[in-house]
Amino acid sequence: MLRSSWSPGPAGDAPDGGAANDAGSALRDHRSGPLIVSVTDFTSETYRALPGIARRGFALRRHWPHLDGAVGMWLWVMPTARRCGSVSVWTGRRALAGFVRLPEHVTIMDEYRGRGTMRSVLLEYDGFDAARILRDAEAWLMPEGRERCLLRR
Repeated sequence: MLRSSWSPGPAGDAPDGGAANDAGSALRDHRSGPLIVSVTDFTSETYRALPGIARRGFALRRHWPHLDGAVGMWLWVMPTARRCGSVSVWTGRRALAGFVRLPEHVTIMDEYRGRGTMRSVLLEYDGFDAARILRDAEAWLMPEGRERCLLRR
């Protein structure tokens, strides 16, 4: 799995003035309080559609610094499995719903809806722990880990 660097939103930032590139970063315990994590998983029916959806996801990331309630996010891709998605961290469900309704997001979803399968899960946390969030997201994304991750919640 290839993963982008951490993209902070207005409700969270990287301490020490830098971006978090890995789960062992200084973001551990950075933000306290309840958080919602959305993990998305798009599996393209063809290899041909994957670059376009990934490119659109990176373009949509430009909105991130201006999204109310956005703590931050990572994008990920598994090219050989024709899969890509995101792990996004939010201050609450209302903030996530605001993003889902963005015209740019709606356009992407409409454009790729018939080109693959989309799955997602919402996870709740009492505070921000980058390593734990990534560990749980990656466990859910792996077929053998989905049931184990959901049972732990």
